[in-house]
Amino acid sequence: MRDPRADRDASTLSPAGDSRRPGAPQLGEDSFRRVVEWAPSAMVMIDGDGVMVLVNAQTERMFDYGREALIGQPVEMLVPERFRGNHRLFRGGFFVDPQPRPMGAGRDLFGCRADGSEFPVEIGLNPIDTEAGVMVLASIVDITERRRSQQRLEDALREKMVLLNEVHHRVKNNLQVITSLLNLQAGHASDPRLRAILAESCGRVKAMALTHQLLYERKDFSRLDLGEYLERLVQSIRATYRAGSSRIGLRLAAPEAGIPLDLERAIPCGLLLNELVTNAFKHAFPGERAGEIVIELATDCGEIMLSVADDGVGLPPESALVESPSLGLQLVPLFVEQLHGTLTVERGGGARFVVRFPLHPVEKESL
Repeated sequence: MRDPRADRDASTLSPAGDSRRPGAPQLGEDSFRRVVEWAPSAMVMIDGDGVMVLVNAQTERMFDYGREALIGQPVEMLVPERFRGNHRLFRGGFFVDPQPRPMGAGRDLFGCRADGSEFPVEIGLNPIDTEAGVMVLASIVDITERRRSQQRLEDALREKMVLLNEVHHRVKNNLQVITSLLNLQAGHASDPRLRAILAESCGRVKAMALTHQLLYERKDFSRLDLGEYLERLVQSIRATYRAGSSRIGLRLAAPEAGIPLDLERAIPCGLLLNELVTNAFKHAFPGERAGEIVIELATDCGEIMLSVADDGVGLPPESALVESPSLGLQLVPLFVEQLHGTLTVERGGGARFVVRFPLHPVEKESL
């Protein structure tokens, strides 16, 4: 049976002006109905008892009801049955203090069609003062396609993450295979100098493999924690030179707060540290000389500062890195350039290499 409240005079549906906004223009009933009728969203006006007094054409299409089946009925008929009890409570709470707002912020909302099928919706609530009292005009949007698009994006993102995870895992494994082959070759080499060259090559490959290992472990393929990376790299170098570890100390001082670094710069940074520390182990402490290698990592004025210092025999005053017989020291300026950084060499009481480079990546200039 049709609710007799739906037969009230049509003029009661015309907004009476918002008393909270002095001088707000009034909207005639015909104009108001035309605005509602041609709105792209489903528009449903309900009174304080939750009875629908006005719907538009989009509401009929969205919920698959004829207009005559909606007018005079409780709005809960458009809500899935399992939510109807709570909906009445929420509706009552809204009329206690009616304010324009989205409905169910932070919750998933669903509408119910005439055939009982459900679909996700977004609802905006707007109280309207009418001659019959405060009513609420609900704007309802079917977000089914948006949810499908979002799900497709999430599925694609998961597939991308799985693929990147597999790529880094395979790269790490391949680099470990290369390391094993170099170690195997070094074991069969009779020339000590060749064995040393192969060991240095192993160190460089390990430094690259470690970046992929950390990315694989942390599941963050865009950056890694520089402090953790250098700590793991120092452990690897210490293991390589374990024969001299009893007389040569190796220490890393890094801030507790992590320093994120993108993958593009992590590899040259790791290779740079590997070359400097390896060079100190090989040349700073000849014979049975004891000492310590100290690595410092810090941030300062938008820059990352990385220093490698030793208290060994030091560098000759006239020596230049590019003229050094050590391949590692010749590579150092190249790695610094890749980091867009600067290198300072301090002599006296040992040697100290200080590298400064931007905390954030330098944007590449477009051609």
